[in-house]
Amino acid sequence: MMLRAHLHRAAVACIFGLATLPAAADTAPCQPWPAWNAFRTHFINEAGRVIDPSAPPGLTTSEGQAYSMFFALVAGDQDNFARILRWTEDNLADGDLTARLPAWQWGRRPDGSWGVLDENAAADADLWIAYALGEAGRLWNEPRYAALSRLLAERALREETLDLAGLGRTLLSGPSGFVQASGQVRLNPSYAPLQIMRRFATLYPQRAWTQLAATSLEVIVRAAPRGFAPDWVRYRVGAGFQADTETGAAGGFNAIRVYLWAGMLAEDDPARAVLLRTLRPAAQAVAMRGTPPLSVATRDGKMTGTGPAGFSAAMLPMLSALRMHDAADAQRLRIEARAPLAQSDNYYDQALVLFGAGFAEGRYRFARNGALVPTWTCAAH
Repeated sequence: MMLRAHLHRAAVACIFGLATLPAAADTAPCQPWPAWNAFRTHFINEAGRVIDPSAPPGLTTSEGQAYSMFFALVAGDQDNFARILRWTEDNLADGDLTARLPAWQWGRRPDGSWGVLDENAAADADLWIAYALGEAGRLWNEPRYAALSRLLAERALREETLDLAGLGRTLLSGPSGFVQASGQVRLNPSYAPLQIMRRFATLYPQRAWTQLAATSLEVIVRAAPRGFAPDWVRYRVGAGFQADTETGAAGGFNAIRVYLWAGMLAEDDPARAVLLRTLRPAAQAVAMRGTPPLSVATRDGKMTGTGPAGFSAAMLPMLSALRMHDAADAQRLRIEARAPLAQSDNYYDQALVLFGAGFAEGRYRFARNGALVPTWTCAAH
C-alpha cells in the first residue's frame, strides 16, 4: 500500500510538472521554470512593471513587484530581477530606495494620468523586497543589492514596527493608518514570514529582529484559537487580541499566506512544529472538503465558497509538511485542472501558484537561518 501511494504521488508529480528535483544541488542539472516564464510574459512589461489586469485594470502594487523579484531570484533570472527593481525604485520610491520605502499602489489616477495612487508603504512588500535584495546580493555577489537590502530592512524596522505593551516589538502593516486613536492596533498575520525575520536576525544582528520573529509567531498563534488564521486581527493593550472591526474574524485572501509561509519553514526551525500544530485544523479542513474554502469564520470554523487554484497551491507545503499526501495530491490535480496561467488575469492567484507549486517542485527551500537555497546552485549540463 505504501509503495502504491508513493508511486501514485510520483506519477502525479511527473504528469503535472511537480516532480521533486534532486536534493543534491551541487550535482543536479539546472532546471528551467516554465511557470515563471509564463508569469513574466503575462504580467510583467518590458520596463519591469508587474501589472494586475484584474480590478482595477492596470494596477501595480509593491507586493507584486516584491514577489516578482523573489521569483526572478528563484529562477536565477538576473536581467529581469534588475529590471523589476529599477522600475520599483524609479516609480514607487521617487527614484531612490535608499531614502524611502516604496509606495504600495500605482496606477491610473482620476485625471487619466499614471502614477502613485497611495504613498503609504506595505510592510509585507517592503520585507520581501529587502529579503530578495539581500539574498541576491549573497547569491549573485552583488554588493549594491546587499547594501540596499540592509537600508530597506533597517528603515522598515524604524517605520513599520511598534513596541506594544504585553506583546513586544511587533510588525505593523505599514508606516501609517494601523494604530487607532482608541489604542487598538490593526495587525495582519500574513505580513510576517518567519523566514525573513530569521534571515535579517542573521544578516543584521539586532535584537529587534529576534523580537519580531517571536511576536510574529505569537500573533499567528493567538489570532487563530481554532486553527484558522484571520485576514486581520486587532490588538489592544490590556485586552489582548480581538476580531477586526472591519473584516470581522474572517480568513481568506490574506490569511491563505499564513499557511503558505508556515509550510515552507525549514524542518529544523523551532517555530515549525508550533505552527503546524496550531494550524493543523485548516489543513484537515482542506483534506476533508477536497478544496480550500474561499473564506472561514475563524471563531467558529464555518466555511464558505471555494478558493481559487492559488489557494490550493498555497496549501501544498503545509499539507506535505503534515504528511497529508493524498490531500496534497488532490490539490496538485486541481491546480492542473484549472485554466492555464496564460489564460488567467488573476495576478495574485498565479503568484500563489508560483510560491506553493514552486516550493513543492523543490525549486527552492529556506534554511533554518532563513537563507534561500535555490536549485540553480546546481551544476549546469
